[in-house]
Amino acid sequence: MESTIDRAAARLAWARATLGDNSLLLEPASSDASFRSYWRTHHDGCSWIVMDSPPAQEDPRPWLKIGEQLAAAGLHVPAVHARDLKEGFLLIEDLGTRLYLHELNEHNADALYSDAMDALLRMQTHMDYRELPPFDRDVLVRGLEVMPEWFLGRHLGHTPDRGEWDVLEATFDVIIRNAQEQPRCFVHRDYHSRNLLVVERNNPGIIDFQGALAGPVTYDLASLLRDAYITWPRERVEEWVESYRQRLCDACMIGEHVNREQFLRWFDLTGMHRHVRVLGQFYRLWYRDGKPGYLADVPRVYHYVVSVARSYPELADFAALIERHATGRDLTKVAGA
Repeated sequence: MESTIDRAAARLAWARATLGDNSLLLEPASSDASFRSYWRTHHDGCSWIVMDSPPAQEDPRPWLKIGEQLAAAGLHVPAVHARDLKEGFLLIEDLGTRLYLHELNEHNADALYSDAMDALLRMQTHMDYRELPPFDRDVLVRGLEVMPEWFLGRHLGHTPDRGEWDVLEATFDVIIRNAQEQPRCFVHRDYHSRNLLVVERNNPGIIDFQGALAGPVTYDLASLLRDAYITWPRERVEEWVESYRQRLCDACMIGEHVNREQFLRWFDLTGMHRHVRVLGQFYRLWYRDGKPGYLADVPRVYHYVVSVARSYPELADFAALIERHATGRDLTKVAGA
């Protein structure tokens, strides 16, 4: 297996050869929850990104294919200037450092989210999703099962008893049926403030789209507005959700019979799927992969899960189960720390 040192040397050598500059250096551009990494370099007055996507772990071809389709649909994704698919190196456009996460504030949120929802609508209406892998029951179930294993079991040290498993399975069934009853479309899967950048032309810049699936129409909207990294008052979120429902109606993506209450339920319970999964995934990234950087965001995700579950009578037992085992525990610290 290639060592980290060997990989770094190969990456630097490729970048220097590709840009024809033996003096350039690479600096980390962003972190990633996968094996993929991004490196910034400067040459001839321009800034570039080198994507390092080791083919054995992170085949770069899905990223390339979906990126080309998004660009053709009029979305702003990084342009590709050079590639070595055998080694997994790509030289791509640098969209800058102005992540939505750091730019959003009380004064610009309406405008920035409006841009993001316009881009999302374009994705959903212009991208052909029929050849994408389906966001089907198996994918939905696998996502939910991460939580009992890594949050309840590994982090809290609790193995659910038979009655608790009944509660979990009933909750998961509600969440899955909610996702399955929605219209299908292109789903980015991680359409949130760490994957959107403020750019001067055709805002926002969109990254990390390689895991796209054909799935429920509210999934990316929930990722955007119930972001694991930034929180907004529920009333404001619901106003944005309603504005997007109207966009979808105007685009004939949903029928007029999908009223505000129905759409909000789709949104809430689809967000539940995402946050239940993330609640387990953030701990898996630490315990299995040694990546502690996501633990600070767990309280926000936990709050989403519990608060939304409390809002729906059929999920009340699930909220009580989670609170029973998590209350009084420091969710930002690893077990034994």
